[in-house]
Amino acid sequence: MSDALLVRHDKAVATLHLNRPELHNAFDAGLIATLTAALEAVGADPAVRAVVLAGSGPSFSAGADLQWMRAMAGASQEENRQDALALARLMRTLDELPKPTIARVHGASFGGGVGLVACCDIAIAAEGARFGLTESRLGLLPAVISPYVIAAIGPRQARRWFATGEHFDAATALRIGLVHQVVAADALDAAVQAQLDLIGRAGPVAAASAKVLVREVHAAGGDRDALDRANAGLIAALRASDEGREGLSAFLDKRPPRWAAGEPR
Repeated sequence: MSDALLVRHDKAVATLHLNRPELHNAFDAGLIATLTAALEAVGADPAVRAVVLAGSGPSFSAGADLQWMRAMAGASQEENRQDALALARLMRTLDELPKPTIARVHGASFGGGVGLVACCDIAIAAEGARFGLTESRLGLLPAVISPYVIAAIGPRQARRWFATGEHFDAATALRIGLVHQVVAADALDAAVQAQLDLIGRAGPVAAASAKVLVREVHAAGGDRDALDRANAGLIAALRASDEGREGLSAFLDKRPPRWAAGEPR
């Protein structure tokens, strides 16, 4: 694993630290590839119950490395397309990761850094965190990350922040739906751990499948009959599964389910 990304396993939790603190964890082609590979690895690891994405140093992620962007400005249109597709693969891998994900956000989170936050299932920010979809200042747009950011904040908010490129604070990020919780900087780790504890009490399959259910319901549109059939099939499979049977039995027996002994820590 590259020094630009630190991966730590603690019981059932994998923490991925972006580790370019001198550049505020801005990413280039190398970090994009490394982070994608690391996500694929933890996603396939049955011992991992939850994933935390964090940044080393003073920031979560300032988005794209400007020196990398300068180099890509001199590349061909096809080279830029392939480069953008690599970033798209990273965002989709994070968004669809078969594990619950938590963004631990502090300091600056700009451009693609906001995309990473939007792709995580749970986002918790320190009070001093700052955000911005700043691509328009460079004559660009947050095109690759737009599906995830729009899903998080909605089209009305996106139209404003995409066009202006202005910075906004953690309170605004909470109000528009980009993050779920804002806490004091010294309470950030405790807030992340509280969410990990809750994930640990949920059934592993149920917790990992929650994002699939949300995505499929959202994508179903107006076909209510198809949605009813799909949801009935899902709940039937969960009820008949070992996990579903154990969860119901534990509830009726007034005892913790077997998986709770392995709560993420």
